[in-house]
Amino acid sequence: MAVSNNITACINFLVLLCTIPIAATGLWLASRHGGEDCLRLFRWPVAILGALLLLVALAGFAGAYWNRRGLLACYLFAMAALVTLLLALLVFAFAVVAHGDGAYHPVAGSGRAYDDYRLQGYSSWLRGYVAGDDPRRWDGIRACVAASGTCRKLAVDSSFIVPEQFYMSHLSPIQSGCCKPPTVCGYAYVSPTAWTSPANPAADADCAAWSNDPDQLCYGCGSCKAGVLGAVRQQWRKANVALLVATVALIFVYVIGCCAFRNAQTEDLFRRYKWRN
Repeated sequence: MAVSNNITACINFLVLLCTIPIAATGLWLASRHGGEDCLRLFRWPVAILGALLLLVALAGFAGAYWNRRGLLACYLFAMAALVTLLLALLVFAFAVVAHGDGAYHPVAGSGRAYDDYRLQGYSSWLRGYVAGDDPRRWDGIRACVAASGTCRKLAVDSSFIVPEQFYMSHLSPIQSGCCKPPTVCGYAYVSPTAWTSPANPAADADCAAWSNDPDQLCYGCGSCKAGVLGAVRQQWRKANVALLVATVALIFVYVIGCCAFRNAQTEDLFRRYKWRN
C-alpha cells in the first residue's frame, strides 16, 4: 500500500476503536435486568446504532487496508449518517432525561435519609410517557417492577430491626417510590413494606393508593412512576459519560479520516497524471 493508504487504514482503525465503547454501552443498557431496568428508554436504538457503527467501521478499515475506493466512499457516507443519528438521539435523550431528577428530601425534622420522588420533577415528555393516555404502557412497567422482586427483597432485609435503621437508609428510586408510601402521608413504620395509621391521608394523592398487600404496595402511585424515571436517569447519567466521550473522539478521528481519504485520492490522481505524461 502507498503511504497515504497506510495512514488512512490506521485512522480508520482508530475509528473502529472509537465505536467499540458506543456498541458496548448500548449492549450494557439493553441487557440489564431488574426493577431499575423495566423502562427500556432509548436502549435498543443506542444498541442498534452502536452495532451498525461497528460494522461500518470494520468495512471502512477493510476498504482502506485493501485500497477499495468504492467501499471507502460508501463507508464515509454511511458513517456520517450514523453519527448524525447518534448525535440526534443523544441530544434528545439528554434533553428529556436530564431535566430535573424528581427527587426531593422529606420535610425537615422527619429523620429520613432517603429521598422521595414525584413526577413533577421530570420533563413533560417523560411524564406523558409513563402517565399518559395509554395505561397499558404503565401496566407493563408496573408488572415488570413487581416481578423483579425489588420490594420483596427490601421486605426481608434483616438489617432493618428498628424503624430508625430504615429511616436512615439510602433507598434506590424504585425502593423509595414503589415499596413504601410517601413520607408526607404520615404512615407509621411496621416493616419496609408494611405501614399503618396514616396521620395525614389527604396530604397526597398517593396516600390513598398505598396498600400493605405485597402485590399492590405503591405500584399504582405517581411516586412509583417517578421512581422508575429516577432509576432511568441514574443509568443514563452513567451511560452518557461513555457515550459522549466516545462520540466526540469518533467525530474527531472521523474528520481526520475524511481528510486522509481526500489526500489519498489527490495523491492517486497526481500519480496517474505523472504516469500518463
